Amino acid sequence: MRRESYRDRAVVVRTHDFGEADRIIVLLTREHGLVRGVAKGVRRSKSRFGSRLQHFVDLDVQLYPGRNLETVTGADTVAYYGSGIIDDYERYTAACAALETAERLAVADADREPWLYDHVTETLARMQTTEHPTLVLDAFLLQAMAHAGWAPSLFDCAQCGASGPHHAFHPAVGGAACTQCRPSGSAEVPEEALHLMWLLSKSHWPAALEIARAGGGRHLADTAHRLTRAHLQWHLEQKVTSLTVMDQS
Repeated sequence: MRRESYRDRAVVVRTHDFGEADRIIVLLTREHGLVRGVAKGVRRSKSRFGSRLQHFVDLDVQLYPGRNLETVTGADTVAYYGSGIIDDYERYTAACAALETAERLAVADADREPWLYDHVTETLARMQTTEHPTLVLDAFLLQAMAHAGWAPSLFDCAQCGASGPHHAFHPAVGGAACTQCRPSGSAEVPEEALHLMWLLSKSHWPAALEIARAGGGRHLADTAHRLTRAHLQWHLEQKVTSLTVMDQS
């Protein structure tokens, strides 16, 4: 039975060239989860919508179902987030890390509800003007992990529930750990770094930015990012390449 074409809102999370003029587009859609499609002829200069099928664009796409890949038959720009991102290396790498992580989480969660798409577009919009792109990325990662059921414990001990604050963190136990439960290899962290992570996970931006801008704030932000990244990659059981590139810069 032939299935009808459909429309959805989407952001491009990955692309690669296919054949002489086509391109494979991986889309995070609002209503259909992660969709892999082929955009035929978009690498030709006369393509009607090829320039729109890129990162940092909120799209209204039309897709025709296929056996292995959907066919992208139309794409209209709803919002363009590239301004302020593509010309700033730190924002660009952080935004790319958010998109790659969204793809990994969409695969792991196999979820078709709109939360992840909405969260990605909100993050890209914030990334355009922020002075702290790593904080914006970490907020995205922490909230996305919470939605997936992987939120780190940031106050009470993740193992025994002992009331915090604590000064050790390990993804294997689920986050913060007391002195009795901390496993070998736990990171020794200041409680202020865990507090910053908690603020980011709840989108308490004024308080989070106040910590980041205060004396010692850079160290706390770097520590929060390191712990957030470690927790994410422990649960994904694979590296997020964009995070590695970002942290090497």
